Order: sequence, then structure tokens, then C-alpha cells
Amino acid sequence: MSSMKSSLLLVLILALFPSLISAQEVTAESSPINLVEILKKGGWVMIALVALSVFTVILVLLYLLTLRRGSVVSNRFMNAAEAMIRKRDYLGLIAYCHRRSEAVSHVMRKSLDFLTKNPSASTREIREVAEAEGNRQAGILTQRISYLSDIGGIAPMVGLLGTVIGMIKSFIDISEGKVEGSDQLELAQGVWEALITTAGGLVISIVAMTCYSFFRGRVQRHTAELEAASTHLLALVGAQLDSKNGREALTHPLQHED
Repeated sequence: MSSMKSSLLLVLILALFPSLISAQEVTAESSPINLVEILKKGGWVMIALVALSVFTVILVLLYLLTLRRGSVVSNRFMNAAEAMIRKRDYLGLIAYCHRRSEAVSHVMRKSLDFLTKNPSASTREIREVAEAEGNRQAGILTQRISYLSDIGGIAPMVGLLGTVIGMIKSFIDISEGKVEGSDQLELAQGVWEALITTAGGLVISIVAMTCYSFFRGRVQRHTAELEAASTHLLALVGAQLDSKNGREALTHPLQHED
């Protein structure tokens, strides 16, 4: 996993910061053009593309730090929850869930809130409540990474807009008779400058969509772990409720310390 993260960050650096690579000779005198000059030649559209690239890097770093298994299911919560369920300390578990931030804690809190308020609820009804909250938590995770997908679709369109604007300016010069003889070299320069924005937009889109695919796989794994953990805990609750005098803990709760 660590090698995959390193490869992903390397792709980001190479794609979003091409100044780290030696500049190519693109002018008539074969003089190198650095990244700053290229951005200037791209016009005002490059400002939007730079903003999108910075936003992409921030999102990727944020997701690397926050989209972890511990934010969805942690061993500490699972061990504590199992111990409280076996003791039938449902109110204590609810209080503990309020202090935790894992996604599975939200599922258990909703389920146990429903159970304590409806002591006669069936196991099936409790599972339906848990499934609804589990789907909501999974939707939150999926919605977070969708920003990368949005950037992947917007960046090429912004780049294409810059190219179209640049081409329009070039053809205006042609229609006004400003491009004749040796001035055709200036027209060629205007064309490749216009294409810079399209190239920039495509680079940002490729990086954003690649990262989106990576994090989508991570979210799917975490969602599966959330479902497995929630099912395990609810099965323990169901076994306790089906046992002799199992529902008495709902009306005569244990005394617990917060």
C-alpha cells in the first residue's frame, strides 16, 4: 500500500509540476521555456487550470490522510462495543458511540437509539434501521471523492475553452490581414500557445480521474468493512435480545459511568 501511495504522489508531481523536467526547445532560436512562461502564454484560462490543479493536490492529500480504515471501523471500537453488548449495557454503548467518530459508531448509535425507544422492535426492524444509516455513511464517503471526478470532467472543458478563445483571436488576425508573409510564424506561435490550455486541462483531468479510481476502490473496501462490522455487532445484539430475559436490559438498564 505504501508503494502505491508513493507511485501516486510521483505521478502527481510529474504531471502537475512539469518544471521539474527539463524544458523542451520550442522557439525559433531553440531557447528553453520554463513553466512560468508557458502559463503566461496560456492566458487567463491558465489561472483557472492552476487553481484546479492546486485543488486536486489538496483533495488527494486530504483523502490520503482521512480515508483510512480507522475512520470507518477501528479495533478499539469493536472490542469495546462487543464487551458492552455482552453485558447488555445498551445505554452505555449509545453514550460511547456519541464519543466516537467512526462510521460504524453512527450505525450502532442509530440502531440502539431505535431499539431503546422501541423495546418490542423485531430484529428485522433493527437491521433495516442499521442498513439505512449504513447506506447514508457509504454515501457520504462516495460523495467526498466525487469532487475528483467533477474536476476530471471540468478541466478538459476549461482547457478547450482557452484553446477556442486563442484560435478565435488568431483567425481574427487573419481576417484583418495582419498575418502576411513572415507574420505566419507569429500565427503558428499563437496556435500552439492556444493549445497549451487544452494540454493543461487534459493533464489535470488524467491525474484527477486516476486518483478518483484509486480512492473509489478504497471507499468500496471501507464500505464492505463497515457492512461486515455492523452485521457482526447487530448479530450479537440480536442474540442477546433473543436470549432469556434479553429485553429486560432495555427497561432496566445497567448503571454505567461515562
